[in-house]
Amino acid sequence: MANSVIAQLSVSLPLSDSSVRRSVFKTHSINFRDKSWRSVLPMDLKAKNSPSRDRSIICMSVQQAQKPKVTVSPLALEDAEEPPLNLHKPKAPYTATIVSVDRLVGPKAPGETCHIVIDHGGNVPYWEGQSYGVIPPGENPKKPGQPQNVRLYSIASSRYGDSYDGKTASLCVRRAVYYDPETGKEDPSKNGVCSNFLCDSKPGDKVKIAGPSGKIMLLPEDDPNATHIMIATGTGVAPYRGYLRRMFMESVPNYKFTGLAWLFLGVANTDSLLYDDEFTKYLEDYPDNFRFDRALSREQKNKNGGKMYVQDKIEEYSDEIFKLLDGGAHIYFCGLKGMMPGIQDTLKRVAEQRGESWDAKLSQLKKNKQWHVEVY
Repeated sequence: MANSVIAQLSVSLPLSDSSVRRSVFKTHSINFRDKSWRSVLPMDLKAKNSPSRDRSIICMSVQQAQKPKVTVSPLALEDAEEPPLNLHKPKAPYTATIVSVDRLVGPKAPGETCHIVIDHGGNVPYWEGQSYGVIPPGENPKKPGQPQNVRLYSIASSRYGDSYDGKTASLCVRRAVYYDPETGKEDPSKNGVCSNFLCDSKPGDKVKIAGPSGKIMLLPEDDPNATHIMIATGTGVAPYRGYLRRMFMESVPNYKFTGLAWLFLGVANTDSLLYDDEFTKYLEDYPDNFRFDRALSREQKNKNGGKMYVQDKIEEYSDEIFKLLDGGAHIYFCGLKGMMPGIQDTLKRVAEQRGESWDAKLSQLKKNKQWHVEVY
C-alpha cells in the first residue's frame, strides 16, 4: 500500500506546480539565469505555494526515495570502446553554430566568464574530460594569409550536451583582457583573440572547431564505486561539470555512479563561483556521494591568516585525501599552470609530515593512473 501511495504522489505533486510541469516536459534547453535546469532534478522543496507543512514533508520523502534523472539520447554514444580523437583536424575544421552565450559570474567578479553552448549537430562527438580546438576568425598575425592558430578549451558538458541530445557541447571561457601595467588602461590590441571572439558571439554565429582531443582527463568508469578528487582554479572546473552531470544529473543505463566525487574549486570571491547552483543541488540530493569545498582567495583566510587558495583547502583535508589516494582514489587538476607549484609544494610538505616520500608517492600515483593533470 505504501508503495502505491508513493507512486501516486510522485506523479501528482509535480503537476500541481505549473513551473515544474513546464520545465519537466521541456528538457531540451537550459537557461542558467532562471535556473530551470534544477527542475529536471528533484523538486525544490522550498516551493512558495506549498499548501501545508504536512504536504511539504510528504514531498521530501518522495524525492528522497526517487531522485529522478534526465533522460539522454542517443544511447549509441555509450557504444564506443575508445574515445573519439581528432575527428576534425585544424586544417579541416567543422563549422558549428553558437546556440547561446551566458555570463556566469556576478558583478563583483574580477573579469568575465561565459558559458557558451555550441551546436555541432552530432558531428563532433566527445567524451567527458576532452577538449575542443577553436579557430577564431581572421588572419594569423605571424603567418600572413594563414588562419589563426587553434586554441584548446576543455569541454564543460557531458557527451549529451546541455540539451541532452548529443548535438551540443559547452565551453567555459574567461574573457582575456590585457591592461597596460603603467597606465592601468585596457589595450584591446593585446586582448585574447579567441576568448573575446567566443564571449562576444551571438546565437547563430558560426565557429570553427577541431578535435576532440585529450585522454589524460577522461573519467575512468570501470569502477562506479571509485573516489574522484577534482581540483580546479577558475575555468578549470569545466571538465568536472561534465563528470558531475554524468554522475548525478543524467540517466545513463550503463553508468550508475555509487562512489565519491569531491570537488575543490578556487576562485577570487563568491561572485566568481562557476556553476555553483548545479553543484549545490548535487550536495542536497547526493550528500553521501558528493562533497564540495570552495576556496575564495579574496574572502577567506587560511590557517596562517593569509589568502585562502585551493592548496590551502587541500592541506586542510590532507589526511583524508592521502588515505583516499592510498585506497586507489583518482585525483585531477585543471586550471592555470600557476596553480600546480603551490599544490605540489603543499602535497610534498604534507607527505613529509606523514613520513612519506612525495616523489615516490607521486611516481606510484602516475604508475597506477590515478594522477590526471591538464593545465594551460
